[in-house]
Amino acid sequence: MENQKKERLFVDIHVLQTVPPSCLNRDDTGSPKTAIYGGTTRSRVSSQSWKHAMRGLFKENMPKEDLAYRTKEVMQLIIRELESRNYPEDTTVAAEALLTAAGMKLKKNAKTGLINRDALFFISNAQVRALVDLLLSNSDFLEKSSSKEYKAMAQLSLKQNPGIDIALFGRMVAEDPSLNTDASSQVAHAISTHSVSTEFDFFTAVDDLAPEDNAGAGHIGTVEFNSATLYRYATLAVHDLKNNLGEVSKDAVTQFVQAFVYSMPTGKQNSFANRTLPDVVQISLREDQPVNFVGAFEKAVPISKEGYVQESARRLVAHEDSLSQTFMKPAIKNFYVGSHFAESRPTLSFAQALDEVSKVLSEKMSS
Repeated sequence: MENQKKERLFVDIHVLQTVPPSCLNRDDTGSPKTAIYGGTTRSRVSSQSWKHAMRGLFKENMPKEDLAYRTKEVMQLIIRELESRNYPEDTTVAAEALLTAAGMKLKKNAKTGLINRDALFFISNAQVRALVDLLLSNSDFLEKSSSKEYKAMAQLSLKQNPGIDIALFGRMVAEDPSLNTDASSQVAHAISTHSVSTEFDFFTAVDDLAPEDNAGAGHIGTVEFNSATLYRYATLAVHDLKNNLGEVSKDAVTQFVQAFVYSMPTGKQNSFANRTLPDVVQISLREDQPVNFVGAFEKAVPISKEGYVQESARRLVAHEDSLSQTFMKPAIKNFYVGSHFAESRPTLSFAQALDEVSKVLSEKMSS
């Protein structure tokens, strides 16, 4: 049991970030998303929205061959791989046979004539290559693709080599749960530490070619927005990432942390130019379980002349101390970033914190 405990390692990331008037994440009516927490209305940014932003930044900083695509155009990926290898036969027929053997449901588009999926599928570059390798290494694959042997081999190609982002964020396949990959990370919905009210921006647009004596607007409308100090939380189970990939890359872990800290959803960004950086970041390395500190803000932070960040940071520290004295086991390491921690915690720059995380990973992975 002791050895099993040592194999568990969670990286918890806590962020306080203030955003000005913005509409980061809209609901079906165009309003900024909200949630009731502690009996008051809070600004909310969904985990799906922030994960999408994270994946975009993550892709910029990791090798393309280690990553995946979330797409309906799986057929086109296979076809392009076949063409790049100078496959001499009909690439469409071959791609359809490979994906059908792997258990994937395909449908022909009545308008375009192209065969693809109805639903998105998360597939890595390595899995695309593995499927094509299966075809090219077996000359009788096309005529025997419906056999149990080749079906099993095709499905195995879609299960192995999941790609770092599939291993991190997971994959769900409704028609074939055997192709599912459990995510090694979790991202919470970001919520404001205080109550918010949605506001409305009434705007007009001028027709540049309208007659000079026309005083009317070419267009009028409204945009809903709010501003907030958000508490954001994510956790990564390093041991689960290792199970998914067969090994753990320190770069994958630190790039995940960096992507969470620096990413931001792009909703209405051109209208509000709301891109900000975090005010404080805490990274905790734990062996027992991940711990979300959102309870620090169950009672909404009150309005103050000093704003919300300082009191939110104080609440975060006090909540951590309270949990440490009651339920929470000590973390292996805690790293604090941001001047708002300066009075109560030793602080580092974010770059230094990432270096320290990398050192602990090296020690854990070599032990």
